[in-house]
Amino acid sequence: MGVEGRQPSMKRDLWRALGYLRPYWWEALGASLSLLLATASNLVTPRLLQILIDRGIKASNLRLIYFMAGGIVVVAALRGVFTFLQGYLAERASQGVAFDLRQQIYTKLQSLSFSYHDQAQTGQLMTRATNDVDIVRMFVGMGFPNLLNIVIVFVGTAALLFAIDWQLALMSLTIVPVALTLILTILRRVMPRFMIIQQKLGHLNTVLQENLAGARVVKAFAREPYEIQRFKAANEDLLRENLYVARVMGFSIPILFTLGGVGTLIVIWAGGLRVIGGRLTLGELVAFNTYLASLTLPLFFLGMILGMMTRAGASARRVFEILDAETEIKEKPDAIELPPLKGRVEFDHVRFRYIGASEDALKDVSFVVEPGETVALLGETGSGKTTIINLIPRFYDVTAGAVRIDGYDVRDVKLHSLRSQIGIVLQETNLFTGTIRENIAFGRPDASMDEIIEAAQAAEAHDFIMSFPDGYETRVGERGVGLSGGQKQRIAIARALLMNPRILILDDYTSSVDVETEARIQRALERLMEGRTSFVIAQRVSTVRRADRILVLDHGRLVAQGTHEELLETSPIYAEIYYLQLGGQQPGRLFALSTPGNGGRRQISRSVRAERFKEVR
Repeated sequence: MGVEGRQPSMKRDLWRALGYLRPYWWEALGASLSLLLATASNLVTPRLLQILIDRGIKASNLRLIYFMAGGIVVVAALRGVFTFLQGYLAERASQGVAFDLRQQIYTKLQSLSFSYHDQAQTGQLMTRATNDVDIVRMFVGMGFPNLLNIVIVFVGTAALLFAIDWQLALMSLTIVPVALTLILTILRRVMPRFMIIQQKLGHLNTVLQENLAGARVVKAFAREPYEIQRFKAANEDLLRENLYVARVMGFSIPILFTLGGVGTLIVIWAGGLRVIGGRLTLGELVAFNTYLASLTLPLFFLGMILGMMTRAGASARRVFEILDAETEIKEKPDAIELPPLKGRVEFDHVRFRYIGASEDALKDVSFVVEPGETVALLGETGSGKTTIINLIPRFYDVTAGAVRIDGYDVRDVKLHSLRSQIGIVLQETNLFTGTIRENIAFGRPDASMDEIIEAAQAAEAHDFIMSFPDGYETRVGERGVGLSGGQKQRIAIARALLMNPRILILDDYTSSVDVETEARIQRALERLMEGRTSFVIAQRVSTVRRADRILVLDHGRLVAQGTHEELLETSPIYAEIYYLQLGGQQPGRLFALSTPGNGGRRQISRSVRAERFKEVR
């Protein structure tokens, strides 16, 4: 899209950004009035200087000289006061706008569905919430008021120039159209670059965020030189764009100063002749030249302000892209409060496809789980296990079919009433900076200490927590740094159990613990699962074999369901998984059977599956 196509959008976004000044209209009004008074004092000073020269110095009127000199000092002092008030009040208003924008962005990000976060880059989102908001703030607090000030100064100064000598004013103001043409030409060249600069900055932040988050992986694979080079390439891209804009914008500065010099030359030459001819006084010439200088300066700042406005328009567009993003998971206007759950879960011919995917992740999946039943999900990577548990709390909406809980379609109930009754331990354990107690109580901040300890004991976490000097008040670093994988996972389990959920979802919850810890957690969970509907995803058959029912998934289809014993008799796929894990196959043969292919899926022929099935039976 060309510059012309972006202009209406930029103006609309800038006006929308200015609308955030409404809660701070007192500060904005005070800043505007202060700016007007400061500008007025600037326009008064040359007039006082004219009187000082013509009626004081020329007439040797010492009293008038003292009076005018004092007046100039008073005006300068008032200008300083008004300038301070304008800067302070404008900063208060602009910081308020920045606060509101950041708060709205953060609130919006909390409401956006998983599908948005699946596609968004963290670095880009951080750039929009910080750098882009700050650029908008600078325009609202400084750029827009100064743009109005430039207009007022230009009109007022031009009027005063014509009042002193209209012929000299016409001659000297010939530089204005040339200066404006230069400024607009330069802006047309740099306008598209401002959006690119913000995108490059977002990419740089993405590289930085990924490197910091994956620092252990980088070091483990000795990829520091590659990461340094990757950051350098992104940094050079950003530098190149910034230098281009600086070069083009900087090109205008000497030209504008040259044009200002030409204007001054015209005034001195033509004005000097008029003073000699008696058509202009010396004081009027000095005042005229001072006014012309004050007119040239706004033209110089006009280029900077318009550049700031263009950059702010690009940043405002990026900010409003987040605020205007549509969340796929919306509550219906007539959504009902989900009553206390019994725990019956039904998938009714469910089909689901992720945004941008070429095929369905789930294909006509139907099953019913009764209250209190423990169901295990088993299958290869990409078979649809995690997708199923993501649909239960409505992290995504089904493409077709329905997911019902206690007979209620999850799309017909309020999200909070649904998710507050579901406890989840995700495969990727996320802890927050804070104390262990705060992390366990994340879902129930009002929980008592006794309840927190009870949940930790049930998750086999109490003993290792008490081994720390500060116990439950031990602070953990970002993402749980300072704890082992097994410790983080047990804290996550305690966090879910503290919610006392009717439905419990455990996504590969023992992947980071040893066999002994897994056995302890299993014993604790067996008691806690009583009376709760539980969904368990695990890679180990030993973890799921005691479930009431096992759902076997393959390429998004539900291909078998039953108990461990039933599936050994009826499901070749389940028997194959069981045999590979516990059948004691020779390493070489096992490797041949489990070698990834076609995106990581194990491709075993039907004849081989049948053979293994017979051996197991």
